[in-house]
Amino acid sequence: MTINRGSATLALACTFALAACKASESAARANATPIARGIHPEWSKNSVIYEVNIRQYTPEGTFAAFTKELPRIKSLGVDILWIMPVQPIGILNRKGSLGSYYSISNYTAVNPEFGNAADFKAMVDAAHAQGFKIILDWVANHTAFDHAWTTAHKDWYTLRPDGSISRAIDDKGKETDWSDVADLNYESKPMRAAMIGEMQWWLDNTGIDGFRCDIAGFVPNDFWQQVSDAFRPTRPGFFMLAEAEDPKLHSSFDMTYGWELYHLMNDITQGKKGTSALTPFLATQDSLYGSTAYRMNFTSNHDENSWNGTEFERMGADNVPAYVLSAVVKNSMPLLYTGMEVSLHKRLKFFDKDTVDWSGPSQAAFYRSIFALKHQNVALWNGPWGGTQHVLTTNGGDRVFALTREHGANSVAVFVNFDSTDVRVAYQALTNPGDYTDWLSKATVNLPVSGTIDIPKHGYRVLVRGALAAESK
Repeated sequence: MTINRGSATLALACTFALAACKASESAARANATPIARGIHPEWSKNSVIYEVNIRQYTPEGTFAAFTKELPRIKSLGVDILWIMPVQPIGILNRKGSLGSYYSISNYTAVNPEFGNAADFKAMVDAAHAQGFKIILDWVANHTAFDHAWTTAHKDWYTLRPDGSISRAIDDKGKETDWSDVADLNYESKPMRAAMIGEMQWWLDNTGIDGFRCDIAGFVPNDFWQQVSDAFRPTRPGFFMLAEAEDPKLHSSFDMTYGWELYHLMNDITQGKKGTSALTPFLATQDSLYGSTAYRMNFTSNHDENSWNGTEFERMGADNVPAYVLSAVVKNSMPLLYTGMEVSLHKRLKFFDKDTVDWSGPSQAAFYRSIFALKHQNVALWNGPWGGTQHVLTTNGGDRVFALTREHGANSVAVFVNFDSTDVRVAYQALTNPGDYTDWLSKATVNLPVSGTIDIPKHGYRVLVRGALAAESK
């Protein structure tokens, strides 16, 4: 983005220029080539990520109360905790009774509803002691309208023709309806420096391991490169997740969102598309992102849960095979959102207190099993550490899909069934035939080059062969 978003006299021109810029970026993405990467910290090679909603996690909604939950979460096989924003929330134009986590009034302070800075640091220290990595949700695109910068540094914001501060600008160059947040002007070098300084404060004072960067695609790519360049040389374990889906961002980010797979899964489980759409999709993803870029795949997160419904609303019983497939495809780091392990069946309120109901049917054993396989079998590892991917041909029609992941002697064959009946399908061209172990039943199953396999309704089969990783989590 090269326009001056801080100038009142150029504001209208900026809107059109920004829209043109975004269109150009979209065209560039369509012609993107795989990006060579080698900056991932090694600890991330087989990691699983968990999104923490502090406000709704416990009745208290505090860091101290959440800290008590760490052993249970660790028992699931989770490695990275993504903590939703913890800073004070703006009062001006606040939505609901408590406001949006993403309307921040002070970057280097803590929301008193959650505790204080010492409580946050204690939570981080306790998490580190149990082997977790911590990434903090970072909102760089905008602030609350009562952030101190709005008066001390008004030129750090996008201004309307009348000189007032604009709401957040979308990727088409228009103001959003996000009435509680003020758009920052990334043409301002002092603002960029201040933003990086605020991020530095959290790294230095709390010991977090990196950031999940909110709507990263609304912020110029070269700023994220500045962030990466500022922190990676002295922090070899530094990790960045972008809330965006753009191959170009992998020059600075370790991981981007897998939105396209998420939406395709919704369409398949709802019968709007068939599994045949997965084959060209996976080929395109491989072409765009190459073999090294991590993708965060999911069936739910805070936005999807609150605004579009739970995985049960969107996917029904097929949320299980959808999660399995999203977790095993190439470059995938699977996400688990707060409450999914107890079949969270409600949409959590976004602007008000709405504690998770932890009494639902446990899915812990299911998620624990999938995460254990990811930790132990090299074929499913992330990015350059993982195995190749091959789509298997089956006669299961548009409700069945099968693929293999292979890395040396390690192979994982995955069959998913989105149908409402049990099926027996024939498959062809398995590249690593022989005896496999059913990951669930532990029974030995012989898979020839071509053969048949039974798959339960709304279910899956995961078959594994080869030595397990010497180092598991």
